[in-house]
Amino acid sequence: MTLPRLFKTEAIVLRQRKLGEADRILTLYTPTYGKLDAKAKGVRKTTSRMSGHLQPLTRCMVQLARGRSMEVIAGCQALESFAVIREDLQRLSRALYAAELVDRFVPEHVESHATYHLLLDTLRRLAQALDADSVLRYFEMRLLEHSGFRPELARCLGCERQLQPVTNYFSPGAGGTLCPECAGGTAGPRPLSVNALKVMRLLQRGSYNDMARLQVPPELGQEIERHLRSYIVHVLERDVNAAAFIERLRRDALFETIEV
Repeated sequence: MTLPRLFKTEAIVLRQRKLGEADRILTLYTPTYGKLDAKAKGVRKTTSRMSGHLQPLTRCMVQLARGRSMEVIAGCQALESFAVIREDLQRLSRALYAAELVDRFVPEHVESHATYHLLLDTLRRLAQALDADSVLRYFEMRLLEHSGFRPELARCLGCERQLQPVTNYFSPGAGGTLCPECAGGTAGPRPLSVNALKVMRLLQRGSYNDMARLQVPPELGQEIERHLRSYIVHVLERDVNAAAFIERLRRDALFETIEV
């Protein structure tokens, strides 16, 4: 996509990194121009007026000028800062995970209004929902679909038959589900309970409101998370950094509960 010399766009800041002594490079995700890197000059100075408008996870309106190697931010205005997320480490860890997944899955300069609004809706839901993990599971499944990696959950990828209501298997390498007969003797597939398959199908086919009304027991939620996480790692061919942050917070919360 050829970008204009000067243009204005809505964007969500996915991440930032230092450049020189006073600048930063921001990875922005926009609905029209896709993902792009932009230089924010002088933003690390204490006198910078732009700094507070360009924090990671902020939804902002930015004015960009085309530069030699990347765009340069000429102006910005925060639209949503998601302060509730920043004040809660549990919500923050999930929001950073969602932003990292978008950064990993989405190629540069590819328009995708659907994925942009999926991320924006996810940030808004994380700011309000009591169950942040259910928000993430819905986000993961929909992002996989938007990216062309929709896992097969209706039939066995080995024999092509419809799955029966028994313990089946989920195989990241195969791209979805296997029946007990086809999974036997192969390395990699993990048991997939009947209820986990039902919830994963709901995540794939239902609306967010359908999922929000469902009460998922912790053990079942953990099973679904393991399957989706292993599939995402397989697709990306690497771990997701923010996932370690989430696990660390869980361990800390568990230790606090034990001490009490």
